Amino acid sequence: MITVNGAEHALPDDPRTSLLDFLRRDVGLTGTKKGCDHGQCGACTVIVDGIRINSCLTLAVMHDGDEVTTIEGIGTPDAPSALQAAFVKHDGFQCGYCTPGQICSATAMLDEIAAGWPSDVTDDPAERPTLTDEEIRERMSGNLCRCGAYSNIVAAIREVAGARS
Repeated sequence: MITVNGAEHALPDDPRTSLLDFLRRDVGLTGTKKGCDHGQCGACTVIVDGIRINSCLTLAVMHDGDEVTTIEGIGTPDAPSALQAAFVKHDGFQCGYCTPGQICSATAMLDEIAAGWPSDVTDDPAERPTLTDEEIRERMSGNLCRCGAYSNIVAAIREVAGARS
């Protein structure tokens, strides 16, 4: 069994089914997007047991017993998460195709920072990372936006991170 957004689902019969295809086809959650299908764009980012991953690069059967959170589990149109609301406020999307992956990645990223996880641009890995634009960009570098809404995405993340502090 795999738990997706709090609901249990049987694993697919075909062990070759990617987590991405399982979520979209078998569970019916189409918010997670198939972009490159090679782990290069981040459109398929979901959170598995608190860690963000590219769902196109892993098999669903590898997540037996895991808790998966997709964009549908982060918020709804009537009750958006703080990040979803900030993305709308700061126009952190244009076409919107990458937005679910961006928001899942940013959600997990804020938890990583709160836990003190350093990145490649963290000044002192022994200290809690300072949330600079450079730090956000580095941590979000696995999520591409073909429309180029990066500055707006960073602004949305900074707003939510500031509210958490």
